[in-house]
Amino acid sequence: MAKTPKTLIDRELIQDLSKLLDETGLTEIEIEQDGSRIRVARNVAAAPTVIVPAKPLTAVAHPVGESTAAPLDPAKHPGVVISPMVGTAYAAPEPSAKPFVEIGSKVKVGDTLLIIEAMKTMNQIPAPRGGTVIQILFEDGQPVEFGEPLVIIE
Repeated sequence: MAKTPKTLIDRELIQDLSKLLDETGLTEIEIEQDGSRIRVARNVAAAPTVIVPAKPLTAVAHPVGESTAAPLDPAKHPGVVISPMVGTAYAAPEPSAKPFVEIGSKVKVGDTLLIIEAMKTMNQIPAPRGGTVIQILFEDGQPVEFGEPLVIIE
């Protein structure tokens, strides 16, 4: 009688990946090894958590008369562009190149704002609306989380 092959689950690897999630604060991780793929994810709340930097990475100069206005909350701004994924954000196509956008840049729908590298894939993040970039909320080469505010376009 032939026995069907049994799939072996590497519990130690899964535990190591779970510890890595805890240590890094990531919500999921996936690896592929020898044709097998393992994905470990933790349950997240129904609404994505928005991580706002402790201080804005880029200051915005407002015209005279707006100086008494309350500081802009990037997560609540109607022109905020949020990260669609976890990864590393890059402002330019390569280290020595000019950034895709700067404060004051005029963008059209579909223009590339930045690149997020996720699982060794470079993902261009397009402008969802046209307008002027008034704030850049990510630091070049730093990790970003899903739902994190990246850019504000007015």
